[in-house]
Amino acid sequence: MARILIHAFGSYGDIHPYMGLALELQRRGHDPVIATSPIYRQKIKAEGIAFRAIRPDLPRIDRELMRKVFDRRKGTEFIFRQILMPHLRDSYQDLAAVAGNPDVLITHPVAFAGPLLARVRSIPWISTVLAPASFMSTHDPPAFAGLPFPEHVAKLGRGFHRILYVAAEHLSGAWLGPYRQLEAELGLKPGANPIFAGQHSPRLVLGLFSPVLATQQPDWPPQARATGFVFFDRDEGEHPPVPRLETFLKAGPAPIIFTLGSAAVQAAGDFFVESANTARLLQRRAVLLVGKDMPRPPAELLSSGIVAFDYAPFSLLFPRAGAIVHQGGIGTTAQVMRSGRPALVMPLSHDQFDNAVRTKRLGIARMIRRERYRAERVAVELDRLLRDPKYALIAAEVGSKIRAEDGVGTACDAIEGFLLNGVAASQPIREDQILD
Repeated sequence: MARILIHAFGSYGDIHPYMGLALELQRRGHDPVIATSPIYRQKIKAEGIAFRAIRPDLPRIDRELMRKVFDRRKGTEFIFRQILMPHLRDSYQDLAAVAGNPDVLITHPVAFAGPLLARVRSIPWISTVLAPASFMSTHDPPAFAGLPFPEHVAKLGRGFHRILYVAAEHLSGAWLGPYRQLEAELGLKPGANPIFAGQHSPRLVLGLFSPVLATQQPDWPPQARATGFVFFDRDEGEHPPVPRLETFLKAGPAPIIFTLGSAAVQAAGDFFVESANTARLLQRRAVLLVGKDMPRPPAELLSSGIVAFDYAPFSLLFPRAGAIVHQGGIGTTAQVMRSGRPALVMPLSHDQFDNAVRTKRLGIARMIRRERYRAERVAVELDRLLRDPKYALIAAEVGSKIRAEDGVGTACDAIEGFLLNGVAASQPIREDQILD
């Protein structure tokens, strides 16, 4: 039995894969602990997973904060400069206090306290990424939300992207003052930029996404591998959809599902009003997943054919959809791909543009810009998606491939291999392995 500390941060789409990992590791006889934001205490403990609270202690609902987080141009900078870095010392203190003596530490891409603690205590460390954009390949460049026309910029050559990454790493260095200060106070030499190469363990990097979405590239870290998606989407122990939703699904043709995931829903704006109007224009049934404690669409927009619910497990709902309209978060994207249903993606920020471009490239989705999300335009895009049989055919093929993968099993096999090969006992992280 191995003691495994998992340090994560983010929305449901960030936390769910680590819950899936923890449950499988438990099943194999290990002792996993998830250390993350206090807002997930009940959710994680409801699954019988050990939990440790790590600041920042952000509110579960803060629509103004989420509006800034999902700003297309400045959202990523806001997260680093206003959320992560100001609380880094708190995060490190909390993690150091609860870590104990784990056999291995597994970290989320922006859980910066974890790699620092691994270096200080020589804890064997496995890093993870959730989306292909985190590898920042020049061979398969991501579509960056903050750039104008990100889909077109992603098509530019390797030379352009080498220069772009150097510039981005230089600019992001100005965000890292608290990180460098804490690093020095801990007696560590300056390591690689933690937003870029420094986020990756020198021993093992797990890409918790499907090779269908992105294949191994020559400039990925050589110790990196894509495992397949790791799925989990229960809501505090609740398994089936609520009875009223089940009744609706059985009462007519497959509906269009409109969702913005668990975080971006707080920055929805008029998304659900336009979505309801789209369903009316198309004369299609629709399910609006509006989020917990979020404003409901005006009652006059709802009807026997257009219904709104706070939440439903995507794994149970999406396969019963005619199509899915979503924001492109990696957790939602994974569930859409597994469902085998076509999608219309309206990305807001961060990796969502890249995930949208990749699913569009696969032939399972269309894409619409947020500023163009108006019922008349959305209806045109959805009509094309639903009328052209190639989208449904390719989506079904992709769904079969995703369902045939065993992402959680592959990831846990890699973790156990990391431990069994003696890395944990004999090869702690050395400073010279993580320096620029």
